[in-house]
Amino acid sequence: MEIAVTETDKSPSFEESLTELEAIVTQMENGDLPLNEALEKFERGIKLSRASQQALEQAEQKVKILLSEQGQDTLSELTDDNE
Repeated sequence: MEIAVTETDKSPSFEESLTELEAIVTQMENGDLPLNEALEKFERGIKLSRASQQALEQAEQKVKILLSEQGQDTLSELTDDNE
């Protein structure tokens, strides 16, 4: 499933980006793509990865602002219960 987004369209949502990124990874892992198409998919995957990372950073910043407004200045680190 590939989501076509042109410059005039809005950016895909975080969830749409992850879905497309997963599809790209699956296609590339199969190894059946011609080199040129594999490079295009890789480039698209990098763009999606960067956009997703930026969306996560923005969400984290919003959470920090909301916590700050509530008098809690820092986020607590998640701990892995398996450790």
